Amino acid sequence: MKLWIKYLIGALFGAAFAFILPLGNEQVAAAVSFVTEIIVRFGRYMVVPVVFFTAVIAFNRLRDTKMLFKTGIWTGGVIVASSLILTVTGLLSILIVKLPRIPITVETVSESASLGVGDLIKSLLPYSAFETLNNGSFILAAFFFAMLVGTASTADPVLFKPVTQLADSLSKLMYNISVIFTEFLSVGMVAVLCSWTIQFRGVLTSGVFAPLILMLLVDFIFIAGVVYPLIIRYLCHDPHPYRILYASVCSVVTAFFSGDTNLVLQLNMRHGKESLGVRRRINGVVHPLFSIFARGGSALVTAISFIVIWRSYSSLSIPFTDILWITAVSFGISFLLGGFPAGGAFVSISVLCMLYSRGFENGFLLLKPAAPIICSFAAAFDALTAIFGSYIIAVKTKLVEHHGIKHYI
Repeated sequence: MKLWIKYLIGALFGAAFAFILPLGNEQVAAAVSFVTEIIVRFGRYMVVPVVFFTAVIAFNRLRDTKMLFKTGIWTGGVIVASSLILTVTGLLSILIVKLPRIPITVETVSESASLGVGDLIKSLLPYSAFETLNNGSFILAAFFFAMLVGTASTADPVLFKPVTQLADSLSKLMYNISVIFTEFLSVGMVAVLCSWTIQFRGVLTSGVFAPLILMLLVDFIFIAGVVYPLIIRYLCHDPHPYRILYASVCSVVTAFFSGDTNLVLQLNMRHGKESLGVRRRINGVVHPLFSIFARGGSALVTAISFIVIWRSYSSLSIPFTDILWITAVSFGISFLLGGFPAGGAFVSISVLCMLYSRGFENGFLLLKPAAPIICSFAAAFDALTAIFGSYIIAVKTKLVEHHGIKHYI
């Protein structure tokens, strides 16, 4: 059975349980919340080991074959371009279609939002490099350590051959274990979907956020069904771009309902390797970087959300200079969300409101009830970008072995 079918079945059962369980009972609600947290922890359990050992061998192979610079240029270019495309798409959609105003709330916030950039930088250079392997959220720390080990081991291939052999074996071992975890995670989707459906029902019942949700859905369909396939068609000269979309189904579904970019990282790597035929040296470098930096989905929902907040507070038109500022800041903040694998989009909205000030400091509270759904769309955009982006880079570096669609997992 295809992996995406297993996840879809788990999702359907989870949605059904949300309507069957007596969620008014506090003990039942607490149990659902507890099980969902366990599933998320289970999904993230193997992320750092897989990323670390695969990145070590990937950097070693890329530098040894003199492909490191080319891969880095293409990766950086695709991340920046995809984030810009998503930001502009979101901004244009909300400027063209004027959504209904959201009722003003009197709720206040005691603490100001912060990206904690200083703490993230410190976590890259702890007092011991081995401490980077303890951070299960900000995987850039472990990835940076792996880059140092992988590139340094090419200095003397003979002397460091045992190191690369060990890293190669551990990479394959951790990958095989992660395969088992991703298979079992399809069962865990029952709890994840149950929890998500409960939240979604509450948001949808009010009717206040339905137009916003519809706009995000239309934008996603446009990006997934038109923009990205066209890019694949003309940039990679691939006559069948929708097979890339098919390969992303499982990752997108998981990302949307979990809202967690780290949780879906192992699925992205599996589909990159086993469905699209992306070589390990690309998988091991590109997917972690996309998970950390390619957060254009957050930029898209941030731009849309802030315009909705503005229009809810004021009936005046938005100055063109402010539109440019919103675009630039939404785009820029998206690269600083690596420490927020879940909920990063709402953090971005909060920070944007704080930076803009002018009475909008607490404006993000208008969207607080819909935060889980907003973050779901952001994660889905980012998972989609990771699959399409990794394929582009693999094609351009000629590190891909094309598989027939019937062999997709």
